[in-house]
Amino acid sequence: MKLDVLITTAHPDDAEAAMGGTILKLLAQGKKVGICDFTRGELGTRGNADIRDSEAAEADKRLGISVRVNLGFRDGFFDNDEEHVRKVIQVIRRHQPEILFTNPPCDRHPDHGRAHGIAMQAAFLSGLMKIETSDNGKGQSFWRPKRVFHYIQFHQHVPHFVVDVSEYWSQKIHAVKAYATQFGKNSEASEEPETIISREDIWEYFDARGRAVGREIGVSFGEGFLTSQSQPLKVDDVLSLI
Repeated sequence: MKLDVLITTAHPDDAEAAMGGTILKLLAQGKKVGICDFTRGELGTRGNADIRDSEAAEADKRLGISVRVNLGFRDGFFDNDEEHVRKVIQVIRRHQPEILFTNPPCDRHPDHGRAHGIAMQAAFLSGLMKIETSDNGKGQSFWRPKRVFHYIQFHQHVPHFVVDVSEYWSQKIHAVKAYATQFGKNSEASEEPETIISREDIWEYFDARGRAVGREIGVSFGEGFLTSQSQPLKVDDVLSLI
């Protein structure tokens, strides 16, 4: 399926937590959005890979996502090498997104930075016709996304632009809550160790951060993003920036 937007993530739940409101807004605008998870999150303190698969499927239902692929990279130990980059190139060429969103360039979890590097290389190299890839036995056409943006995760980066997601905030939190072993307290994981995101005050953190980012543009809730400094945004209508 041809996509308008493809989101690559190091782990299931990265996309929902960082830009779930933006995903919902894009879908409401009729855009086609897909997610490509690099790992199954098997090293997560709470739950396991099978549970995470189920949680991701439930999150897809809550968001309305119809395209999601998991590449099965080794959580915590995948490398930025040709093998991994080629697998992401295959996904980009399969879905031909206009825009690619990735993890931020650096973050608390080292997987996020490595996933960013892989996605950036794949986004560029997928546009080189001399790199040959195939999908289900058929050769793929070269394709390069027109823009690559980076969502913001643990580290408090100053966003280059902010999306107003006020209308979709409660739906975003509903989607994040699909990862019940990860976020907030729940009975199924009550015997597992507490983590920084499993405490019940995680929802206050989401609310506070969403409000703080939204305040930067004068709205109730916002999600911030980073651009590539080497590629400025194209603006046809200056008044559209208001």
